[in-house]
Amino acid sequence: MTVRIGINPLTWTNDDLPSLGANTPLEQCLSEGRQAGYAGFELGNKFPRQSDALNAVLTKHNLALVSGWFSGQLLSRSVEDEIAAIEEHLQLLKKGGATVMVYCEITGCVHGEQKIPVSKRPTLEQTAWQGFGQKLTQVADYCLSQGVQLAYHHHMGTVVETEQEIDWLMQYSGPSLGLLLDTGHLTYAGGDPLAVAHRYAGRIIHVHAKDIRSHILKDAKNRDLSFLDAVLNGVFTVPGDGDVDYLPIFERLRQQNYAGWIVVEAEQDPAVAHPLTYAKLGFKNLQRLVTQAGLELV
Repeated sequence: MTVRIGINPLTWTNDDLPSLGANTPLEQCLSEGRQAGYAGFELGNKFPRQSDALNAVLTKHNLALVSGWFSGQLLSRSVEDEIAAIEEHLQLLKKGGATVMVYCEITGCVHGEQKIPVSKRPTLEQTAWQGFGQKLTQVADYCLSQGVQLAYHHHMGTVVETEQEIDWLMQYSGPSLGLLLDTGHLTYAGGDPLAVAHRYAGRIIHVHAKDIRSHILKDAKNRDLSFLDAVLNGVFTVPGDGDVDYLPIFERLRQQNYAGWIVVEAEQDPAVAHPLTYAKLGFKNLQRLVTQAGLELV
């Protein structure tokens, strides 16, 4: 079983706060990402949304399409409406050769609101989890029938944020719904990425290697900051540059025969954290950690 190392364009430009890296062209992101050693990119707001154009620009840089985020709204619309809304994105990924879609429920979310503390995020009543899980499974079943599996992204500022909420998500959804393990978001939420990897290694189909600077996280929580203010303060960094212990996590994934992408997703201010410098550092550290864990790297 083999893994590939990809990157998210957040290193250069930010979808939640578009002013970060606003003037950075897509060509720079792709050329520097390839220079740093990455095999593929996840989508961002500067990528073409027509399959021919998207595939052409990635091919030009010898890069694969890793995945792409979809903002789910199953808590506010029907399964049928969700499937209709997801179709264009699903086909874009499918035609680009991606087999995983990053999916996150955003109804009522606050992670994109700079003036709202992350503590004001929405939550689900215990009685709502079963219905939510069933609806998610139906959408996941459809996407999987098209050759693309949903990887649910637990995310700060949303209804699935904590380790307990991941447990409920896994309990009430079917196996067609995969789990995206994001080490940075789970650590921010007070969870243990290794414990989650042990419990759900068989359902983890995508990994975001986002590291945490613990002293900045402590300050963000003490001052009840918004997610975006924490990002601007530097709470996240590339793997191996923060306080997440990646080696046992990757060893657990190897034991479960994980095969897929491990994606550097360092959400930082590019004016402060020079993108190419951090892209190179993230690739170097991740390559070393993956090798040490015994995962076979393409």
